[in-house]
Amino acid sequence: MTIDQLFEKAERYLSEKDMAFIKKAYAYAEEAHSEQYRKSGEPYIHHPIQVAGILVELGMDPDTIAAAFLHDVVEDTDVTIEELKEAFNSEVAMLVDGVTKLGKIKYKSKEEQQAENHRKMFVAMAKDIRVILIKLADRLHNMRTLKHLPPEKQRRISNETLEIFAPLAHRLGISTIKWELEDTALRYLDPQQYYRIVNLMKKKRAEREQYVDEVVKRIRANLNDIHVIADISGRPKHIYSIYRKMALQNKQFNEIYDLLAVRIIVKNIKDCYAVLGVIHTCWKPMPGRFKDYIAMPKANMYQSLHTTVLGPNGDPLEVQIRSEEMHRIAEFGVAAHWAYKEGKDVGNDAESLETKLTWFREIIEFQNDSQDAQEFMESLKIDLFSDMVFVFTPKGDVIELPRGSVPLDFAYRIHSEIGNRCIGAKVNGKMVPLDHALKTGDIIEIMTSKHSYGPSQDWIKITQSSHAKNKIRQWFKKERREENVMKGKEVIEREVKALDLDPKDVITTENLAEVAQKFSFAGEEDMFAAVGYGGMSPKQIVNRLAEKFKKDTEPEQEEQSLAQAVAEIQTLAPKKKTSTGVTVKGVDNLLIRLSKCCNPVPGDDIIGYITKGRGVSIHRTDCPNVLTDEAKTRLLGVEWEANHLENKNYNVDIEITGFDRNGLLNQVLHAVTESRTTINAVSGRSDHRNKVATIHMTILIQNVDHLHKVVEKIKQLPHIYSVRRIMH
Repeated sequence: MTIDQLFEKAERYLSEKDMAFIKKAYAYAEEAHSEQYRKSGEPYIHHPIQVAGILVELGMDPDTIAAAFLHDVVEDTDVTIEELKEAFNSEVAMLVDGVTKLGKIKYKSKEEQQAENHRKMFVAMAKDIRVILIKLADRLHNMRTLKHLPPEKQRRISNETLEIFAPLAHRLGISTIKWELEDTALRYLDPQQYYRIVNLMKKKRAEREQYVDEVVKRIRANLNDIHVIADISGRPKHIYSIYRKMALQNKQFNEIYDLLAVRIIVKNIKDCYAVLGVIHTCWKPMPGRFKDYIAMPKANMYQSLHTTVLGPNGDPLEVQIRSEEMHRIAEFGVAAHWAYKEGKDVGNDAESLETKLTWFREIIEFQNDSQDAQEFMESLKIDLFSDMVFVFTPKGDVIELPRGSVPLDFAYRIHSEIGNRCIGAKVNGKMVPLDHALKTGDIIEIMTSKHSYGPSQDWIKITQSSHAKNKIRQWFKKERREENVMKGKEVIEREVKALDLDPKDVITTENLAEVAQKFSFAGEEDMFAAVGYGGMSPKQIVNRLAEKFKKDTEPEQEEQSLAQAVAEIQTLAPKKKTSTGVTVKGVDNLLIRLSKCCNPVPGDDIIGYITKGRGVSIHRTDCPNVLTDEAKTRLLGVEWEANHLENKNYNVDIEITGFDRNGLLNQVLHAVTESRTTINAVSGRSDHRNKVATIHMTILIQNVDHLHKVVEKIKQLPHIYSVRRIMH
């Protein structure tokens, strides 16, 4: 679309004043991007023109079109948000800020930065939905020009489009954008299947068109008999939807019913049902294939009647029946409500829209409850983009929940107090457990009690929706603060000890205050409470505390000579002879302990590390904890006692990976016990997608030779990929 074509289309519904406003925005953007070019070699201004053009086709208001012209000026030029506010207005500035990526902040990884950018966009979207309409138009044009990027970037952007932007367009009901995003993404992610489906569709096109023409003639003749005026046409089928049906339902191309489809658009709802009667009179409907989305609209406001009948020659034929207004909403979704009309109050329209898109208001809740941007995005994917089930309250109200939801998700969606006081549930009149998976069409009744003790910690694992999980965490945060503070403190102390550090040295008031501030907590008690109720990972906090402790003690360690350090730990001499089986070269009677991070065993090359106030810890020489510059100043030569090696067993952690199959764990356990080896602990996990099982095991062994025998015994089992010793 050229700029002249854009202005010509905009003039059809915008006033002269509004046209002057968007032309000013175009001129501003053209000047700002004047010396910039895209990867394709085109002047950069071509991109904002196309983005604005997509929004003009949706009939958007002047502020949104102006923001589309200007959406990259803050990110890619020296223009600031304040300058935009002054040159245009606060609305335009807010919309541009909403789609502008976060800059000048360093992140640990590209994934973290991307998650933060998405969080910023979604929070802006929660304040004004037009932010996401600009972003969708921006993504659509980027997908149209993806061929100019390297293959790796093409795949990454296409994946992100399928994961976030296409589902979002679907939830907002903008099918025109959704289908194109999905089809284009598939072209880069699976080009072989994409072009195969395209070729199959081309081969059958003439045959399909002839069939549809015959069907349309018959429907039109029957509708004339009942005096219903309708627009009847063949419905185009999208490549990605065919691809998904072939993949998910394991079907061949010719087995997909709705390749042959007809859409009938009438004046009003009464005519919709009249046409349905005509269709079912002409051809026999297929059982279970009728859906009434007029009586029960989809969450994205989509309304239509769907039916599949056995058409001429007995071939399945899908028919969609809807009114003109329904069709407008089906094509443009939320944009249909924001479409600009002279004299219309857009703010009031937004209020009515918000009541329809109930999930939309929860975005701010996710933002408030999520400490981490990646956690925020995962919550959104679960609650907003997963498949949904539609269930009923006893009064007949429809509640939308993520697939796999349980009665507790339903209870919390109704009201947080109903969830907190829930003691049981009935589904379709029958008592069910609280972890019962709900299905579309279920009628749910929640039983509550004033004497309920409140949620259980297990409820966080049972519930599927982020909304319910957040409400449960809030309850624990508020109701059991003291208990959570104590629990959090204990967990953090335990994690510090696991790192071979003394909690008294690490968990100081100064350290806690700094780490709490780092994670945006008001104080150390809030931080402990967050760990206690599961809102914060203890490892994140302990890692920060340990970093702070090591940083603070570095100067002291540098000043202290090795001789002084040895003299200091000799005061910690044990009352009894140690049983570690290790001696320090040239020094007697020291407190010695084997480090848990690498679990050294006789036969390993070992080194001693002088800890502050806790004697000498023994590490393997390849342990990362003794390879740092800081550690090298406190190392001692040590050796195994030859006469002690046969009398002691040592803990060793090993990891086994293999093909995920029935009986794998039993075979591994049998192989270890057969080698006369004691197992202290065992755990495992399964990656169903890649069919890989991972087993972690702690075993008691005498020396390295003993360990090698156990490893070889496990490796002889069928389908074992690797056996390795692990460090913590």
